[in-house]
Amino acid sequence: MVTILRDVSVNLPIAGVWERLRQVGKAHELFAGVLVDGRVDGDLRTVTFANGMMVTEQILGVDEPSRRVAYSVIDGPFEHHAASMQVIADGAGSRVLWFSDFKPDALSEMVTPLMEAGLAALKRNLEGGSAD
Repeated sequence: MVTILRDVSVNLPIAGVWERLRQVGKAHELFAGVLVDGRVDGDLRTVTFANGMMVTEQILGVDEPSRRVAYSVIDGPFEHHAASMQVIADGAGSRVLWFSDFKPDALSEMVTPLMEAGLAALKRNLEGGSAD
């Protein structure tokens, strides 16, 4: 199993970042540029990537006290997938941590650039400017 951790600092207070991240039905807005569409039905979220790939994710939890969203991709090429995104304080701003655990290991060549592009989009969309 591969574990990937990526993070990005955001020049916004933690409450504002969490308010957007916790809205799991609006991931396609928060990650616009990487995601082009999304919809939620119960605890299932279907997202469409800019490259046309569609995946269905099960939302496992939205943890208010720890400001953490956990989900699992339940279709596609994964034998196993579990991920979470968490917002923590970082000085006057925030830091978003994104963990992804999955099998098979070979999928890291696909997942890593998607996570990096996703965090750049999240930063850009939250701050209203360009990402680092």
